[in-house]
Amino acid sequence: MDQKELSWHDRGRLWLRLGVRLILLLLGLWAAVRLGPPFISLFAPFLLAFLMAWLLSPLVKWLNAKLRLPRKMLSLLLLLLVFVGLGAAVWALTVGVVGEIISLASDWEGLVGSFEATVTLVGESFSRVMELLPQSVQTTVNNLVEQLFQWLQTAIPRILSMAVDTVTGVAKGMPSFFVATVVFVMASYFITSDYPRLRASFTDRLPQGPRVFFSQVKRAAAAGFGGYVKAQIILSIGVFFILLGGFLLIRQPYALLLALVLAVLDFIPIVGSGTVMVPWAVVELFTGNFRHAVALMVVWGLVSLFRQIGEPKVLGNQTGLSPILSLVSVYVGMKVAGVAGMIFGPLLCLVVLNVGRSGVMDNVIRDVKLAALDISAILRSGRPEPSEEDAPEGSEIE
Repeated sequence: MDQKELSWHDRGRLWLRLGVRLILLLLGLWAAVRLGPPFISLFAPFLLAFLMAWLLSPLVKWLNAKLRLPRKMLSLLLLLLVFVGLGAAVWALTVGVVGEIISLASDWEGLVGSFEATVTLVGESFSRVMELLPQSVQTTVNNLVEQLFQWLQTAIPRILSMAVDTVTGVAKGMPSFFVATVVFVMASYFITSDYPRLRASFTDRLPQGPRVFFSQVKRAAAAGFGGYVKAQIILSIGVFFILLGGFLLIRQPYALLLALVLAVLDFIPIVGSGTVMVPWAVVELFTGNFRHAVALMVVWGLVSLFRQIGEPKVLGNQTGLSPILSLVSVYVGMKVAGVAGMIFGPLLCLVVLNVGRSGVMDNVIRDVKLAALDISAILRSGRPEPSEEDAPEGSEIE
C-alpha cells in the first residue's frame, strides 16, 4: 500500500524533530572536535582515575560483601596491588626497551651499513627477476621504484625529525607527567573509595528520561568499547610474549623492542604484525637468508594461529567490526588523528554500532523513514495538498 502524504501539522512536527536532532548532533560533533582534546588533556588524571574506579568497583563491592571490611581499606589495598604490579611491569619493560634503544644508537653506523648491503642484495636479485619481464613492464616498475626512493629520501629525514621532536617534547614534559601521575594515584583512591555515593549523586539529579537514555548508551558503549578493548589487550599481550619468545629462540637482535612495536601494530585492526613480518621475510629471501626467513614466517604463523584460536574465545559473541568497516574506520581515523586515530577509530565505530543496536536511535530511524516516505508520496503526487484538518473553516477540499 502506498504511503499517504502527511498533514501539514504532522509534517511540520516531523521536520522540526529532525532539525533539532541534526542541530544537536552538529553541536555535539563540534564540541567533541574543538573542546574534546583540551578537556581530556586538562582532566586526564581524573578521567583515568574514574575509569580505574569503574573497573575496580565490582571487585571492591564483592570483597566488601565477603570480607565485611571497610570500602576505603579495600580500595587502598586493591589500588596498591594494581599500582605495584603495573609499576613493576612498566619498569622492567622500560629498562629493557631503553637498553636496546641505547644499544641500537651505539651501533647505528653498523646498522646503516647492513641496511645498505641488504638494499644492494635485494636490488641485484630484483634486477635478475626484472630481466625476465617484458620491456614495458620493466619501465613501469623502474619508474615506481624510482618514485619510491625519491619519497624515502624526503620521508626518512622528516620522520627522524619528528622522532627527535617527540623525544624532546617527552623530556620537557616529564615534570608535568610526574605531577599528573601523583594526582592520578590520589584521585583513584578518593573516587574508588567513594564511588557509589559519587555515582548516586550524579544520577539522582538527572530526570527520568535522560537517565534512561544515558543508561542505555552506557550499557551499549561498555559492551562495545570495554569488551573489545579488554579482549584486544589480552590478545596483544599474548602476541607480545609469542613474538618475544620466538625472537629470543631465533636470536633476533633487539627482540624486546621489536616484540613491543609489533604487538602495538597487532592491536590496530587490519594492520597487524604481518604487515612488517611478511615483507621482512621476503627481503630475507631475496638476500639469501632462507633460514631466517623461514623462522620469521614460523613466528608469524604462531601469532596468526593464536589470533585465530584465541580471538573467538576472548571476544565471545562476535563484537568485532567487519573488514570493510575496520578498513574505513582505520583510514578515517588516520586522516583525522594520525596513529591514535588508527587505534581509536575502529573502537569509536564499534561503540556507535552498539549504541545503534541497543535501540537508543529507534525513534530517529523511524522519523527518517517516515520523512523519506512522505517525500516519496509528495514526488508521486506532484505537489502537496492540504488535508481536511489544515483547510480553513468554511472551505471544502475538492
